[in-house]
Amino acid sequence: MTAGSRGDVAPFTGLGAALVAAGHDVTLVSHGLFANLTEGSGVRFHALPVDPRAESHSDRGRGLHRSGTGMGKLLRVMALAKSVAGQLTPGLVEAAKQSDVLVLSGAVAPLGCAIAEGLGLPSVGVNLQPVHPTRAFAPPMAGTRSLGPTGNRLAGHAVNAVIERIFTDAARDVRARLGLPSGSLAAARRARERRGWPVLHGFSPHIVPRPADWRPGLEVVGYWWPHETGQLPAELEDFLDAGPAPVFVGLGSATVPDARRLSEQIVRALRTAGLRGVIQRGWAGLTATGDDILTVDEVPHSRLFPRMAAVVHHAGAGTTAAGLRAGVPTVPVPVQFDETFWAGRLTALGTAPCALPLPRLTAARLADALVRATSDPSYRERARTLAARLAAEDAVGPVDAVLRRTLDA
Repeated sequence: MTAGSRGDVAPFTGLGAALVAAGHDVTLVSHGLFANLTEGSGVRFHALPVDPRAESHSDRGRGLHRSGTGMGKLLRVMALAKSVAGQLTPGLVEAAKQSDVLVLSGAVAPLGCAIAEGLGLPSVGVNLQPVHPTRAFAPPMAGTRSLGPTGNRLAGHAVNAVIERIFTDAARDVRARLGLPSGSLAAARRARERRGWPVLHGFSPHIVPRPADWRPGLEVVGYWWPHETGQLPAELEDFLDAGPAPVFVGLGSATVPDARRLSEQIVRALRTAGLRGVIQRGWAGLTATGDDILTVDEVPHSRLFPRMAAVVHHAGAGTTAAGLRAGVPTVPVPVQFDETFWAGRLTALGTAPCALPLPRLTAARLADALVRATSDPSYRERARTLAARLAAEDAVGPVDAVLRRTLDA
């Protein structure tokens, strides 16, 4: 069960397909917008209402750009999510009643755990970001730099409390509907923590080492790669064959205040750097034309990224993983939430020369970063080394093992 943008869903299509191959019967429960992502995977799909793309382009969604701080944006998006959480509840309960175990992403875990308790079902957590408080770093969703060991841990608890507020009303209704006594989400979370509720994290320990102060049961297992089918469009293949390796530029599901202006900046940066470009339209609506520029819609990143000179992206968890998997240099352009965290990891690992947060992006700064990323071989060498380490990981086996232990128990 998951909710949010494409990046909150796509990794679970690959995890689900691998679990099907291991003998499990898997249903992905998420927004109907993403039903096509499971085609050919063997994974069933249970559609939930709410169109996250439409919500991101609504007045409330675009209001996120009016917040100047990470916590401000977090509070705004939590208010938006709270207004639609109740719409997800009936579909989640319906799907749960047909299940033996609930596998819950961090995006729906507080509500999903209430449903599991009400139906007497076991559950397992699967997170794409490190959301449990730690002294090692500030909570990624807050988009802030380290606050020091104590500050980081306190901020982590504060962010989790804000996230739980999204589901307070929906969880209260679920508990009443399923015959449970009233209780707070915070109390339920503390009880799960005491029981050692298993949570597996779908990113590599080579990218984010497991914090030493995490309790037992919180494991970092490696990336779950999306299930992707199909080839690159013929027009894109022709463009790739017509000249040197281009640069990919895309912001995934992020929106921007002025797509036209940003598109013009990107084109100027590419041409200043003497590079061709593949621009992905995405939810931001980026677009450009020219003999040296091609605009595309959704394409398999696993097939496109390895053929790029570099990738410029918003540093969402999924796109960050795709760039690392391809072994190519990156220039992260974080827009909001955990993207600042992942951008920081890319620069610390030496696969990116710098991060260019969207408010500070100019054509000149992007051109300079692209020249550094593509002309200094050290960025590509470090990216290739990391890609080889990621390729050797088995991120599905630990999930399969936890599911079997959970079901046996």
